[in-house]
Amino acid sequence: MPLDAVCLLATVREISTRMAGGRIDKIYQPERDELVLSVRLMRGGVKLLLSVGAGAPRMHFIETGRENPAAPPMFCMLLRKHLQGAKIVSVTSPDMERMAIIECDTVDEMGIPSKKYLAVEMMGKYSNIILYGEDGRILDAIKRVDGDTSGKRQVLPGLFYRMPPPQDKVNLLEVSQAGIAAAIKNADDDTAADRWLLSHFKGLSPLLCRELACRACGETAKPMCDLTDGERSSLADVLADFVQMIEDNRMKPYLLTHAEDGSVFDFTVMPVTQYGDLMHNQQTDSFSQLLAEFYEKKSSMEHIRRRAQNMTHTIQNARDRMRRKLAAQRQELSRSQNRDKYKRRGDLITANLYQIEPGARKVRVIDYYDPACPEVELDLDIRLSPQQNAQKQFKLYTKAKNAEEKLTEQIAQGKQELAYLDSVLESISEAENLTDLAQINEELVNTGYLSAKQDKKKRRRAKPVQGKPFHYRTSDGFDVFAGKNNTQNDLLTLKTAFKSDMWFHTQKIHGSHVILVCDGRDPTNEAMTEAAEIAAWHSQARGSAQIPVDYSQVRNIKKPNGAKPGMVIYHVYQTAFVTPDEKKIEKMRIE
Repeated sequence: MPLDAVCLLATVREISTRMAGGRIDKIYQPERDELVLSVRLMRGGVKLLLSVGAGAPRMHFIETGRENPAAPPMFCMLLRKHLQGAKIVSVTSPDMERMAIIECDTVDEMGIPSKKYLAVEMMGKYSNIILYGEDGRILDAIKRVDGDTSGKRQVLPGLFYRMPPPQDKVNLLEVSQAGIAAAIKNADDDTAADRWLLSHFKGLSPLLCRELACRACGETAKPMCDLTDGERSSLADVLADFVQMIEDNRMKPYLLTHAEDGSVFDFTVMPVTQYGDLMHNQQTDSFSQLLAEFYEKKSSMEHIRRRAQNMTHTIQNARDRMRRKLAAQRQELSRSQNRDKYKRRGDLITANLYQIEPGARKVRVIDYYDPACPEVELDLDIRLSPQQNAQKQFKLYTKAKNAEEKLTEQIAQGKQELAYLDSVLESISEAENLTDLAQINEELVNTGYLSAKQDKKKRRRAKPVQGKPFHYRTSDGFDVFAGKNNTQNDLLTLKTAFKSDMWFHTQKIHGSHVILVCDGRDPTNEAMTEAAEIAAWHSQARGSAQIPVDYSQVRNIKKPNGAKPGMVIYHVYQTAFVTPDEKKIEKMRIE
């Protein structure tokens, strides 16, 4: 997944071809580890992104600008002083390293021409952007490195610029085919072929090493000591062809995506065969487009993952609190159901008022509630009269009785709350993009589980987030929609669907509301079955067999006043038992 030297070389060649001769018009620093150079060309202009963040260092053209801080950072001001208006002479990537050097012709304040160099080092956490002059002295860097940070190489103004320490590896572009063959022939340890390539040759990514090994040996991890002479010869030929492809600049930008869901996996300079049908190779128009698309999608996926994770954490905490509250309420309910003892004591004290002396601590009475009529001893409060002692017991009885009614109601509400929170967790797992999550976030703000970042007036003026439900089409042409969250469930069932459409939902299992659109037709048995399978798939029972799915006409579905989003009731229904198949569900999906 990191930008390797081979892909970077192809990108740099592409950038140099387009940008050489252009002039740097504007310089921005939208992030602390990111620059954007706006370059004016003979026809139009381009924006070049230079990013040296540890997670995704890269350089490529971008179509749109980035949001910039109100006050540019000091390094940005320095670059504007030295490079604004400079002519770009070349962009090169030296010695199969993950770095590029932008050479510029500039004129200083005295009108004297000079050269400036911008070194962009893309090496994980050691990534940096360094400006130095033609005398080799560093003017400044986006990340200064002093002796406390690194004992090997300091990057500070005034010091001479030195290339990053070389790797103890072979440069494929500087070794002959015979040298490659000899290295392969002499490799006799138990290191896997792909790992051997990675450790022996510089500039290759793990993906490329696996692909080269797979093309030569039919597998990626075969130990070098187990390679036959034919496989060693094949590996040498594959590497020779690979080197020739680089030298002839025949590298092509390929985006590798998962066949199952289309999510991005990696990128490279040639078609990848090692994954078979599990991955798709998508060729893009340029390497800049490849990198921009890959990192944009990865960033979006990571943003979705983090936001979903935060929301899940919030809801799980609320669910845990509710479970603890329910446990305490159930214990209290159990105690309140043992309230008859208070009424019994009150009755016994009342029946024996005549024999209780004022200020007595105890009284022995006949328990006529017990068929054996035993004599029992009752404790009394010496501060109260006998009549007041009896009233105290009756009050305890009444209090426990009222508590039972209230607790029963609260426990029922708590169960509904838990069911709602479980449905939200299911919705978060169904979310496919930031719009889906924003809609869930809006729902949670409205229900009080998340605090609003804006004041109430602004929230009232804000337009509600509009997300799209899942859309399917049955094998015989009926449209089916499934809500991704509770807000969409309510909209589908209560606003969008016609009374004559069919409604589906897993029985007593959290899941999506599913609507089979009838359009005045009688739905076929096949359409009904497939809609039920879709409902089963979009539920917590996904992956189970014989899942019960209730179905009814939409006219029979009602929403109680004050009910949480997604909560409905129905009494007229039938139940189907279905086992959803993922491939069949995916085949029916429209969007």
